[in-house]
Amino acid sequence: MSRPTKPRRVADLPVYTHFKPAGIPFIKLKEIDLKIEELEAMRLKDIEELSQEDCAQKMGISRQTFQLIIDEARKKIAQALIEGLAIRIEGGNYTLNLCQFECLACGAIYTGPYEQLIHQCPSCGSYESRCRGQEEFCTNTCMKAKK
Repeated sequence: MSRPTKPRRVADLPVYTHFKPAGIPFIKLKEIDLKIEELEAMRLKDIEELSQEDCAQKMGISRQTFQLIIDEARKKIAQALIEGLAIRIEGGNYTLNLCQFECLACGAIYTGPYEQLIHQCPSCGSYESRCRGQEEFCTNTCMKAKK
């Protein structure tokens, strides 16, 4: 049995999710799906011009996994350009580095980065919180601040 795929970290979701060749109605085009993490890999490497190691670190994956993701992304983009396919950007296995937290003291629900070791509730100021529904991404479940 293989181990579960680790979610890839992405900075933001894309604003634009569809691209198509000019002059052809969308309904007549075949589509190719580009995953969110594939777009993020291209953004980090080709736009931000980071090293492969830095890209992999930002996405929370190994360099080998990063290389596989970016190779697949570039193949899909090349295929779309050469064959005149529409590109749909959606899906994949990613996280935005955010957890929905629940304050154990007052019950308030708020959002925060899961990498942060201690979360303070914006409602009551308590440092007792737990990540709701995304515990596998969260490293700070039920953490308490040292005073």
